[in-house]
Amino acid sequence: MPEVTERYEPGVPCWVDLMVPDQQAALDFYKDLFGWQGEVGPPDTGGYSVCTQHGRPVAGIMAATAPDDQPPPPPAWTMYLATEDTDAATERITDNGGALMVPAMDVMDLGRMAVAKDPTGAVFGLWQAKDFIGARTVNEHGAVIWSELNTSGLDAAKSFYRNLGIETAPMEGAPGYHALNVGGRTIGGMQGLENSPPGTPSHWITYFAIDDTDSTVDALTRAGGSVLVPPFDMMAGRMAVVQDPQGAVFALIKPVPMGNA
Repeated sequence: MPEVTERYEPGVPCWVDLMVPDQQAALDFYKDLFGWQGEVGPPDTGGYSVCTQHGRPVAGIMAATAPDDQPPPPPAWTMYLATEDTDAATERITDNGGALMVPAMDVMDLGRMAVAKDPTGAVFGLWQAKDFIGARTVNEHGAVIWSELNTSGLDAAKSFYRNLGIETAPMEGAPGYHALNVGGRTIGGMQGLENSPPGTPSHWITYFAIDDTDSTVDALTRAGGSVLVPPFDMMAGRMAVVQDPQGAVFALIKPVPMGNA
């Protein structure tokens, strides 16, 4: 269902945001690519932009910042898992081999967040909703449709994410691929790095649904983006892996209609 009206169940990806050096350039790029609306936010939110699709929040974009003696973080999309208690979740993370990159903190009256790294090195966020539940539009053109963990340690990842309410199981018809399940519902996928370029670190990748993979990839390259994996057909649809002009990696997919997979 494209419109989300209720809070996400704990363990379900509920939000994504992008950190880049040039926030306005990213806003312009994704507006043209996906049709998002958004502008640089006020100073009291650090300029954070909540981008909308059909008037509903779909993703965030912010400017990369760093202490004076540190380089800015690389451009990247971050996926956030819903949680009922950010502080308790961060304790489970550190107790089970993960590490905190951004400790638990309140975001005004919107919610409470943290950013962490799992034991294999994949970065993700936590979001405890208050006034802001996360994405209100999903699974349609220009919105998030899938979150995927690519990891150097499948067994370690399975054990770790179980502590955050996520169970894993082999995905039927996809050898080597694992479904991530919450409450009996598949909410994402996981695979090893065997098919990734040598040296690829563990990471989460966000998939955005689009109406036409090939034309969207063409538009992306004309706007200065690059293609890491050209469009190809697979069991869930026609997909590609791409980078925006500032280097943030994400996936595009035109999904197979339900019932035709």
